[in-house]
Amino acid sequence: MRALFAAFLGLHWVVSVIAAESTATNRYEFRKEHSRDGIGKFYMGREISHVMGHQVADWLERPERDEEEHTEKLVGELKVKPGDVIADIGAGTGYFTRRLAKKTGPTGSVLAVEIQPEMLDLLTNQMHRAGITNVKPVLGTVSDPKLRSNSVDLALMVDVYHEFEFPLEMMDAITRALKPGGRVIFVEFRGEDPAVPIKPLHKMTEAQVKKEMSALPLEWIETIGVLPRQHIIVFRKKSATG
Repeated sequence: MRALFAAFLGLHWVVSVIAAESTATNRYEFRKEHSRDGIGKFYMGREISHVMGHQVADWLERPERDEEEHTEKLVGELKVKPGDVIADIGAGTGYFTRRLAKKTGPTGSVLAVEIQPEMLDLLTNQMHRAGITNVKPVLGTVSDPKLRSNSVDLALMVDVYHEFEFPLEMMDAITRALKPGGRVIFVEFRGEDPAVPIKPLHKMTEAQVKKEMSALPLEWIETIGVLPRQHIIVFRKKSATG
């Protein structure tokens, strides 16, 4: 009887694991026919785009970027305070990391998260040339940014979220990394506007961002529309979560 009961418990555990794995798989849909700019994997009706590789990193540092995107105005809208700990998710070459590091000052820090080691090499070289010492490079994975729980005041993603291969897993980890009341900000090219000269899969509508964040303990605070081509969509970690 004990052996039979133990076998039953073992079977129950196996079934539970299979059910959990099935639930995780069912979050996403895979289609053979899809955009050439996407990976054929869909989340809440949206196809996930290819990641911009380090081979085209120069585009992030193009001289006309501020004129096109008003990046200095964007940084001003983030309301960064001295002493803040900021996670720059998908930091790339450190274009925004450098600017954020100046805003946090010596008492704060910027965690520059990337999944491409080559990007982190470019970023650390940029920080060294600029004499910036309050930036910590972090090599994450496609499903985990490798951030400590309750350690971050602001998580910023500039034209990055639409490339996440595992958006729910990444955002769950990012949300856990936020301090209670911490903010997460998405900057995405406006998917509602066909005049924005960006490929459709590299744009997102405000409604789609809100839809995808509804699965997480985040509350929408505001959407700031001061930029010529992008949304600034602000969420806050709900106080009831640790």
